[in-house]
Amino acid sequence: MTIKELADLGADTNEGVKRCAGNEAFYLMMIPKAIDAGRYKNLEESINVGDLDKAFEEAHALKGILANLSLTPILKPVDEITELLRSRQQTDYSGLISEMWDKRNSFEKILRRDKGVDE
Repeated sequence: MTIKELADLGADTNEGVKRCAGNEAFYLMMIPKAIDAGRYKNLEESINVGDLDKAFEEAHALKGILANLSLTPILKPVDEITELLRSRQQTDYSGLISEMWDKRNSFEKILRRDKGVDE
């Protein structure tokens, strides 16, 4: 995974590296943690069972991680989800959840390729 590949996916890598004290290696080390599927699954499951309080906590934490690393494509739907959940709005989150997964998965493809994992 390279800074260029992340930027090509829409990440604001200049800002992300700056937020990591200018340490590009640290920034790159944090990317796999930010796209770990567990957080995304927890968010989706909390929404699916109607636990909007837990879903808000999950979304808010995920939003913070994504914002700090400037992973803008994933941040956009997570930010929208967070704001809807902030007001505990009962709505159909499926479109935003789908967009979140699609964007997240595009980043994961780079990591899987780097690890030599077939798709």
